[in-house]
Amino acid sequence: MLTKKGKYGLKAMVHLAGYLPGEATLVTDIATANQIPKKFLDTILGELRNAGFVNSKKGKGGGYTLARPAHEIKVGHIVRVLDGPLAPIQCASATSYRRCDDCTDEKRCGVRLIMLEARNAIAEVLDNRTLAEMRALTQSDDARLMYYI
Repeated sequence: MLTKKGKYGLKAMVHLAGYLPGEATLVTDIATANQIPKKFLDTILGELRNAGFVNSKKGKGGGYTLARPAHEIKVGHIVRVLDGPLAPIQCASATSYRRCDDCTDEKRCGVRLIMLEARNAIAEVLDNRTLAEMRALTQSDDARLMYYI
């Protein structure tokens, strides 16, 4: 399950994807526009900065920007940084695998096999969609149909 931290982080990243490359926005603006508690968002953006997803600049003209173009950032990578592995249980994780203490036959464990299937389905979606695609989903139909000459 996606935590509030993960959800707020994705919202903030989608917000930042709406700006031109290098155009900074203040944490207060992101928090207000997305109804995220500012203090919590400060922590989330700090983690995203440490993971290399955003850059921050202090002072006049400062704020947050995406560290890479939105089309290069996979949604699954953001979720893993903020919420950890995608698998519902550790024995089904591709990145943080750990055998269960109570498991006698991992190859025949029904719980593990279903959770592995669930993990793979989630990863298939999140690891193949970019932040740019996620941002495009937020655009109104009119904005997507508009063209400029």
